[in-house]
Amino acid sequence: MAGTFSGTGGTGGAARGDGFDRRIEPFRAELLAYCYRMLGSAHDAEDLVQETYLRAWRARERYDDSRSSLRTWLYRIATNACLTALEVRGRRPLPSGMVAASDPRGPLVRGENVAWLQPLPDATLTGGDPAGTVIVRSSLRLAFAAALQHLSARQRGALILRDVLGFSAAESADVLGTTVVSVNSSLQRARTRMNQAGIRQEGLREPPSGDQRAWVDRYMTAFERADVEALKRLLTEDVLMEMPPMLNWFTGRADYGLFMEWVFDKAGTDWSLRAVGANGQPAFAAYRGVGDGYELHTLQVFTVTADGISRNSVFQDAEVFASFGLAARLDARGRADGEREKFPSAR
Repeated sequence: MAGTFSGTGGTGGAARGDGFDRRIEPFRAELLAYCYRMLGSAHDAEDLVQETYLRAWRARERYDDSRSSLRTWLYRIATNACLTALEVRGRRPLPSGMVAASDPRGPLVRGENVAWLQPLPDATLTGGDPAGTVIVRSSLRLAFAAALQHLSARQRGALILRDVLGFSAAESADVLGTTVVSVNSSLQRARTRMNQAGIRQEGLREPPSGDQRAWVDRYMTAFERADVEALKRLLTEDVLMEMPPMLNWFTGRADYGLFMEWVFDKAGTDWSLRAVGANGQPAFAAYRGVGDGYELHTLQVFTVTADGISRNSVFQDAEVFASFGLAARLDARGRADGEREKFPSAR
């Protein structure tokens, strides 16, 4: 679905259609990031970007470059698609933003009828950006994406357009189909809500990406050895673990260790891990040893600070697995059936 859009037919194609695909295609990655921030779902974001490109193709004859840039015009179409979608979709939380913390020794409780926030594969953002446009990776972090879900749809749009993408108030009003006064009001309320949640997108204390990956590589080594004490040494004191679709979540190195002891006791100590990237953060897919191979168990996404791993969001969802293109099973050598390994092993 993320492939190049190809418009179809129409007598106006010769007038304005020639080269239209080429002109709009470079915006795909940033529009996908935008729709993801708005919706909190990688799958829905892919669908909405495709809908945006279809609408743009159909309206190409009406595009007036004297009124707005091509980028602004595309964002207006994408925003309208997102706002329409959000009318029938509820917010997508993570467990830590929904219920009170739980006891790591208690039973796992599945959240029924909850549409959870999903991680976004880094691989979906590999398309080139237009000159001068950079996807702000910190604004894709799971914690930031989760906080956005507490805003109304228009507050979400105003905050992303103004504070993340750098649109002016006038441009944002054009995109949202409202007034500058309304945009500024929505932005102020959104900033207040985000500050109350303790989220400041531009102020995350993160080491360089290579250092983050190194922390998680060491975690993967300890995980494959089922070494709980080694895992704990890599965590911050106030580390948070959550695991949608389960409602359970908890904080603290000690509780984290108790839970991991339970995991290795119940799920075994034979694991094969594959490093991936999600939301601009280090992540890995965990395969559990079963019979003569390994079965996909979870996708784990990490927040890493200078002091260690401060958050682990663990996903166990078929739609999430599909969006990352993860094999359902690996053979005894840790390879997808009939294929070479997709991801480098931590071993």
